[in-house]
Amino acid sequence: MTSLPKALHDHVLNRIVDTFGMTEVTNENGGPFLPLESKLPMHEGSVGGMRKFTGGPLFQVLTSSIVVPAMQLDSHMIFAFMPSDSAVPHYTVDSVQAGGHHAFHLDLIPRVDIGSRLNYLNEVYQPLTEACEEARKIEGLEAAHLSPRQYAIMSPWMLANRATAEAFEQIMKPVDTYLDHWFGLVEKGISAEALEDVTPAELAARDKRNKFAIFNAEVDPVWQRIGPLVGQEDADKQIAYLREVSA
Repeated sequence: MTSLPKALHDHVLNRIVDTFGMTEVTNENGGPFLPLESKLPMHEGSVGGMRKFTGGPLFQVLTSSIVVPAMQLDSHMIFAFMPSDSAVPHYTVDSVQAGGHHAFHLDLIPRVDIGSRLNYLNEVYQPLTEACEEARKIEGLEAAHLSPRQYAIMSPWMLANRATAEAFEQIMKPVDTYLDHWFGLVEKGISAEALEDVTPAELAARDKRNKFAIFNAEVDPVWQRIGPLVGQEDADKQIAYLREVSA
């Protein structure tokens, strides 16, 4: 039976790939372009992999799935990246089961300083307010333990929660609402009024700095746990791929 985190991951990934007609980049054996092998004595062999999809108006979609039954770990991450010089946010959703607990993270990652561009804030994020506030009222959710630095590099509309199984089943609605809104932003782009004086070069430079901050073992301690699980070399490779910027 497909787990709740895997079902959410597959639903979102299939919607993105189908909407934009994307193609998977595989390794020489036709599998994930970065297979992940266990380094733990309790589990031998594959624990998942990192997948890459390209095509359409996106730069790339990267996923990372790590499943270790011996640890009761079932983790799936999706990052849908726009080109570095685009003002359209990146879309991300994580879904996890660890032991008897579930967790998820959902956001549209800002591409500009939203504290200084009210028009961008209103156009890109304000439409998500109702869905965000309703999601936070779901019974069975508990705020995830994130540092102030982690909150600072994402958006205030981010949803990051631990959840009961019953609560986790209800998050599909906000996940799809955020995704539908993001599809609309990708299709129509960001208005000149919302961008004000920002240039493509500034967007690209910020994207590089922002990715360095987000995918950083000092900022996000999850990478300190992934290293021992799949080996530090493959953990570092994942970070490097996630930090990639478009030309």
